[in-house]
Amino acid sequence: MKNLKFLFIFWVLGLTGCATTTYVPKTLQPENNIPGAYHRVVRGETLWRISKMYHVDLDEISRVNHILDATSIDIGRTLFIPQPSSQTSFSETQNPQEEFIWPLKGKVVYSFGEIINNLKNQGIDIKPSGNSDIVAARSGRVVFISDNFKGFGKTVIIDHNDGFFSVYTRNLKVFIKAGDTIKKGDLIAKAGAAGRDKNTYLHFEIRKGNIAQNPLFYLSN
Repeated sequence: MKNLKFLFIFWVLGLTGCATTTYVPKTLQPENNIPGAYHRVVRGETLWRISKMYHVDLDEISRVNHILDATSIDIGRTLFIPQPSSQTSFSETQNPQEEFIWPLKGKVVYSFGEIINNLKNQGIDIKPSGNSDIVAARSGRVVFISDNFKGFGKTVIIDHNDGFFSVYTRNLKVFIKAGDTIKKGDLIAKAGAAGRDKNTYLHFEIRKGNIAQNPLFYLSN
């Protein structure tokens, strides 16, 4: 209970494949001639998977390649990977960290970093395209549940036991409880509405520690 209380305070303060090949096109130049390698994106890859493959920070890859929106990471695009510690393909080095999946089937209506009601969006907002079932984006343990967290409505936070957390808010119903161990893809809630906004959608966040990440960097198109 003491740990859950600590996590509650923590979040109150913070909340507001396939085998690959190296490809070197002559038309691309590395930033400031720094050492690195080129990687061609294949189906099912995310920036997070690529960053783990080369042991290079995700934010550094996105900065060097001027990536503002992960939806621009099209299949076949070539990325410059600065100073990779290994050029071993993903098929040869199994990534021990479980991939994230989409928590809800639907359309992103508000993107990460978008200004909404004078506030910067710390996640993405997904409007369901069919049923409103929400599943766990990754395996972990439920560390926080609230019926109305800071105006976000019913809220669930899952600890993925490696420094990453996923946050699910604006839920109509929640089917799990704090302390539950959850597998990736398990049904955890139904999307709903919160506050003055009566539209149904899920507000979803991925956090590394208490730092909000762009979920689209972790979710495969």
